[in-house]
Amino acid sequence: MLPDKFLQNLPSDIKPSDFDRILPTTFRVNTLKSDFETIKSKLNFEYIVHNGVFITNHPLRQIQEMDIYKNGEIYVQGLSSMIPATILNPESCDCVLDLCSAPGSKTSQMAAMMNNTGQIIANDNSRIRIYKLEANLKNLGVTNTITVHSSGQSLWQKYPDYFDKSLVDVPCSMEGRFTSLDPKSYKNWSPNKVKELAQLQKFLLRSAFGCTKPGGTIVYSTCTINTRENEEVIEWLLKKESGKVELVSTQRINPSPIMEGFFVAKLRKL
Repeated sequence: MLPDKFLQNLPSDIKPSDFDRILPTTFRVNTLKSDFETIKSKLNFEYIVHNGVFITNHPLRQIQEMDIYKNGEIYVQGLSSMIPATILNPESCDCVLDLCSAPGSKTSQMAAMMNNTGQIIANDNSRIRIYKLEANLKNLGVTNTITVHSSGQSLWQKYPDYFDKSLVDVPCSMEGRFTSLDPKSYKNWSPNKVKELAQLQKFLLRSAFGCTKPGGTIVYSTCTINTRENEEVIEWLLKKESGKVELVSTQRINPSPIMEGFFVAKLRKL
């Protein structure tokens, strides 16, 4: 049973029954090592979301035993998780920050979008997670990325006005991943945790703002659905940096049978 306090604060367009699902296995082709037609010929799938992104009826463990997974030709990633990098749209000439990067899902996605050109600084504050990030990037053939082990909140001091584009995929309460069929998905949730995370998210977003060049783009994302970690964080930055940043767009992805709940906001530093 999902927590009562969580259900009481659901947005009006989301129903408790929306969490009665187990998400399917989805993956994208790693174009640094393979291509759409090659993977299509090697693996059965239910359908293609678009070129290079698949939903498969194979269990995750079965996918992980395949050579195309072990060799880094494909990368298992949620559909919603692929949206932030797509909205940031890093290009070959860009210098890009991934502020909270481990284990590297979005870092490697951006590296592929950039065809291993330009530069990505992939930061994380956990040494253990950095090791996992570096192993993933190596396996996926990523060569345009430098990993940094640092506090995301203070990174702006090291890289003031440095990046063309910044991705801030922050730690969150992960409400968008909740499923009523698996109590582990929500066992650590509490209103106090949401409050603590929202404070951290504000500092991380403001640090990314400080790291980004005037005229640059910042994308903020979470896999949660409450306004405290989403809209209120964006509103806080807009107020704190009034006249220096503008909101370009927001996108909320509600939980569904194939997608986890997500929030994505695109900002421009003036």
